[in-house]
Amino acid sequence: MKNNGSMMMGSTLLAVLLIALLIRVPAIKVAYNGEAFLLKEKEFEIGWIHSVEKEPWFEKYKLEKGNLILTETRFKTFGAGTPSSGQTIPSDDGYVHMQINQKMEAVHLTVSKNVRTTLYTNDSTIPLHKLAGDHETIMIDSKKIPVWQMLRGEWK
Repeated sequence: MKNNGSMMMGSTLLAVLLIALLIRVPAIKVAYNGEAFLLKEKEFEIGWIHSVEKEPWFEKYKLEKGNLILTETRFKTFGAGTPSSGQTIPSDDGYVHMQINQKMEAVHLTVSKNVRTTLYTNDSTIPLHKLAGDHETIMIDSKKIPVWQMLRGEWK
């Protein structure tokens, strides 16, 4: 007859396995050319050089309650593509900061080496324009993934 310790350990292991298989957690997925990776962090920023103004442009996003939210944008000059809504945030860094807080189903980016589309997190800088070919599309969205996939380490 098994002792209570072995039965308890077996029950715990079974519970952990069920959690890993059944429980899903929100994550940020970056997909391109049939490949994908997940971001470790719940916030990121996309930067590029605006094609008309030739100035840097940045957008901040966060994962909140399973939704991808565009929280802020910052740019140097008003021009083509400038947001028409949003609240201006005071700053003294030479950029116009605008609070947006808009839920996004997904972010579709056409990347280019000319505009140097790049994804930034606290831990890394990911040159998206080098991952996908010139003028290829990268999609960033929120996915619910099983805990086991999160533990597997498909993170950047």
